[in-house]
Amino acid sequence: METLPRETIVDVLENRLREDILTGRHPAGSYLPPERTLADGYGVTRTTLKHAFGRLIQAGLLETRHGVGTRVRDYLRLGGADLLPVLVRHSPDWIGEVFEVRGSVGALIAERAAVRATDRQRAELRERLAAVGDAADPDAVQLADVEVHKALARATGNRVYVLLTNTLFNAYLPMRAAFRDPFTDAEVARGRLEPVVEAVAAGDGAGARRAAERYLAETEQIMLEGLA
Repeated sequence: METLPRETIVDVLENRLREDILTGRHPAGSYLPPERTLADGYGVTRTTLKHAFGRLIQAGLLETRHGVGTRVRDYLRLGGADLLPVLVRHSPDWIGEVFEVRGSVGALIAERAAVRATDRQRAELRERLAAVGDAADPDAVQLADVEVHKALARATGNRVYVLLTNTLFNAYLPMRAAFRDPFTDAEVARGRLEPVVEAVAAGDGAGARRAAERYLAETEQIMLEGLA
């Protein structure tokens, strides 16, 4: 059994403020009330409020101007992909858009990896694939599958693909229990991913793209059916 996380008052306030921002109670571009007013309204100290502000500033949802106040950022205009985990946790509607990007970018990464991978990276991909089949339970299978995709991104030689892959999985992993259906059978999961790895290992860019498109479309359908 997993130990349940213990929430602090800062955690609770951060979650509450984040929800109030993302639901529009504090609209983008607006300034929050003065700290004393806001702290009294939430029933917390100003120190607690400052800690929660710091987290939300780091997340890209708030910005502070000295002598002016704290303003809600227009995150859709100014934010980056690092906000995806926050947005997915707030609203599952975002997951469909994550899957759309996963499909298009994942296929491109496989194609680039096939052309650019070194012998060492091809060997690593086969090792990562074997780990999917050897995983002991669905959660381990799912995490092993993620490592294959991260290895594919590294094999492109493009660090932006690596960071983008990390961001997409960071958005997806907090909800991974809802998407475990493709990973309940380790050997089936390995077999589903094997054509992608083998095409990359063979240096077949077009074949790797087609295999990745099939894999991503099939697993997306299974995941969304499980979510429904």
